[in-house]
Amino acid sequence: MAALAYNLGKREINHYFSVRSAKVLALVAVLLLAVCHLASRRYRGNDSCEYLLSSGRFLGEKVWQPHSCMMHKYKISEAKNCLVDKHIAFIGDSRIRQLFYSFVKIINPQFKEEGNKHENIPFEDKTASVKVDFLWHPEVNGSMKQCIKVWTEDSVAKPHVIVAGAATWSIKIHNGSNEALSQYKMNITSIAPLLEKLAKTSDVYWVLQDPVYEDLLSENRKMITNEKIDAYNEAAVSILNSSTRNSKSNVKVFSVSKLIAQETIMESLDGLHLPESSRETSAMILMNVYCNKILKPVDGSCCQPRPPLTLIQKLAACFFTLSIIGYLIFYIIHRNAHRKNKPCTDLESGEEKKNIINPPVSPLEILLQSFCKLGLIMAYFYMCDRANLFMKENKFYTHSTFFIPIIYILVLGVFYNENTKETKVLNREQTDEWKGWMQLVILIYHISGASTFLPVYMHIRVLVAAYLFQTGYGHFSYFWIKGDFGIHRVCQVVFHGMLFAFIYLALQKRQILSEGKGEPLFSSKISNFLLFISVVSFLTYSIWASSCKNKSECNELHPSVSVVQILAFILIRNIPGYARSVYSSFFAWFGKISLELFICQYHIWLAADTRGILVLIPGNPMLNIIVSTFIFVCVAHEISQITNDLAQIIIPKDNSSLLKRLACIAAFFCGLLILSSIQDKSRH
Repeated sequence: MAALAYNLGKREINHYFSVRSAKVLALVAVLLLAVCHLASRRYRGNDSCEYLLSSGRFLGEKVWQPHSCMMHKYKISEAKNCLVDKHIAFIGDSRIRQLFYSFVKIINPQFKEEGNKHENIPFEDKTASVKVDFLWHPEVNGSMKQCIKVWTEDSVAKPHVIVAGAATWSIKIHNGSNEALSQYKMNITSIAPLLEKLAKTSDVYWVLQDPVYEDLLSENRKMITNEKIDAYNEAAVSILNSSTRNSKSNVKVFSVSKLIAQETIMESLDGLHLPESSRETSAMILMNVYCNKILKPVDGSCCQPRPPLTLIQKLAACFFTLSIIGYLIFYIIHRNAHRKNKPCTDLESGEEKKNIINPPVSPLEILLQSFCKLGLIMAYFYMCDRANLFMKENKFYTHSTFFIPIIYILVLGVFYNENTKETKVLNREQTDEWKGWMQLVILIYHISGASTFLPVYMHIRVLVAAYLFQTGYGHFSYFWIKGDFGIHRVCQVVFHGMLFAFIYLALQKRQILSEGKGEPLFSSKISNFLLFISVVSFLTYSIWASSCKNKSECNELHPSVSVVQILAFILIRNIPGYARSVYSSFFAWFGKISLELFICQYHIWLAADTRGILVLIPGNPMLNIIVSTFIFVCVAHEISQITNDLAQIIIPKDNSSLLKRLACIAAFFCGLLILSSIQDKSRH
């Protein structure tokens, strides 16, 4: 009864909600999200640097996530490469001095925080000709103004980057008086035009004052309250933003440090100065603001302009546009012809005569329709991957983000089970199921950032090896059983993107394994022994993977160890007769589109070559994952259908026609490569 109710319920659901309706819903969602993001960009601005300097949140304890973009963690070599022949100046109080130290340590981690605190501190890296100076000016007064005024003179070499800020000393020395705040406003007003003039040729940042932890402040600092700091910050922002008339100020306000400090000031030792981890985050933000537009790191989308359209992208856009226009024209002509051929009414009965046979769909219509759909999908790929329309965020791994989805899909996979059509070892339903659950696990591994957890990383490497084995085994078994070694089959496989290298296995062509429904492969004693050995090998591998110290040591043994795990899984899955006679239709469905899922994830689900996550719905990570995954799966399924349709049309069964088309396709791709190389040379 339960099985009957399940089948009836499934039919009822399929009656009202099919794959086609899911794709229509996904299309509507994409259009709505694109409109919302366009409106947001138009209203709030399209400069991700502003978001990087003013907003963000912590993922976990020490991972800072800017709003709408990804932040790159710069290495020593990258920092030196970006700042070669550059001069950076930090001017301000002890908090700016801390920021200076953290910035310098990105270039040289061995740099010591030594010397008199209340004096200028120079730093120079001669290998990269990088010069970074800290200039001690704890108050916004005539001394700071004179220092900045010197840089505005044409005869003086100006720093490429200037980072300034001060306020706490003014509050402390004048005991938090209102007269000191008024004087601060006057001094900022006199300095603002000089900073604006410098900002025309250099990058100028004014660092707002971070909050303090009042309970930890010493007695001589008790007058430095958060209320006073907010008043000084408001004055600085108001004056700097109004320093230019009818235009936006070129001086960038570095306000993100306030948000960072609000989360970490409790870890301060004296209530005034931030912990080192917070200072490192602020320094890395400065590095991203300046260097991302120069080095263009893959996982640093903040402050990067949208890349210009390449010649191949323009040609592809023209091709798909013409395909869409051609399909619309064909559809209109076909619809008018269908109206003309509308069945007439019978005079005697008064009933409409029905056509017995529906006109067949022409190959040209299928071709145009497929290219039309593919063009729309490629437009979505471009919006997600290149246009900077949708947001991107960094990944942050926790055990719950990986294991909870794994448990969830495991329950769904067990719930949706059906009987197989055949019970031979590694039958089609079983291999689809195998590919399906492996692909789902790999997808969860990528989006959760589980590569940082070594045991999970090693188990995923086994799945990748099993996936390659599956691909090779599937093609080999088809050629071996069907005996179809023709070029038509090979071209179809290549067309679907299934060109993988696999090891030829010297298998005999006689069936040595039982195919009886529900029968064990071997005798009970042998079956139990093999099952025991397989389970032990799995457990042994898991223990070994958990004890690995680093990836390089584990990777050395992986090629030999993974073979044992693949064979162990095949035995566990096929030795019991019952296990071989059922399969999970849920996993098998995903297995049929596993290649499309694997390819599409890099462009419309993840970001920056799996280093980040595509954000369609900001501010709600769970809802964003649900919506983006739904669209991603629908697109992958549609691509699978499109490639199947195109393969039937583009690859003819006649060998002579096929060779001609292959020659045309080869010439076409050679032309694209030549055009691409010409464009690359013109850029450089």
